Amino acid sequence: MPPPASDLPTPLRAVVGHPSAVLLVTQLLLVLAYPGLQGSTVGRAVAGVAQMAVVLSAVWAVRRTEVLTWVALLLGGPSVVLAVAEAVQPDVGWVVVASAAFHVPFYLFVSYALVRYLFHDDKVTRDELFATAAAFTVVAWGFAYLYAAVQVLWPGSFVGWSSPEGATELPWFELLYLSFTTLTSVGLSDIYPVLAQARGVVMVEQVVGVFYVALVVARIVGLTARRRG
Repeated sequence: MPPPASDLPTPLRAVVGHPSAVLLVTQLLLVLAYPGLQGSTVGRAVAGVAQMAVVLSAVWAVRRTEVLTWVALLLGGPSVVLAVAEAVQPDVGWVVVASAAFHVPFYLFVSYALVRYLFHDDKVTRDELFATAAAFTVVAWGFAYLYAAVQVLWPGSFVGWSSPEGATELPWFELLYLSFTTLTSVGLSDIYPVLAQARGVVMVEQVVGVFYVALVVARIVGLTARRRG
């Protein structure tokens, strides 16, 4: 039986007490580290597996219910394997599509679990605030995998200002960049969709981003009004 959190060393106690913070920090560190890992198959594989392991851990720590655990395992297990396969063979179309088929629902599920955690009571803890930001980044990663599948199914879906002439696919990190700019409604326009199918997916992410911000703001305002009442 694991020791109580109060008996753990201070650093470990902070990790156990704030799993959503660990998830958020890891996601952001991987964003910063990925450009240096793109040329290394081993580096990309390690980064992919590390990210999936942290996401699984965060879900189990936030919502410890049997149903959520089984869903996480059924989606997360294949996602870990496919993350490694995609790192080894990033140019194989069926591997990219299969990876997206598991990663996208898994990331959306994780985001749902984190939002559910935020709404489970009438108190906002520090870890719930971290969960709010972590859920946002998880959605961005999920749509990046969806964009990767879209450009395999419909070559030439996206164009970037630095893309070589005649290129039909963008590197995965550029799709992640597109996802973050779309979800945050920044829209820098240096990477953009050109085919109708890709534009449809981008519009969905834009709606998700606006809805998520509105949802969180409404939740915080509601709790503040309830406390004052």
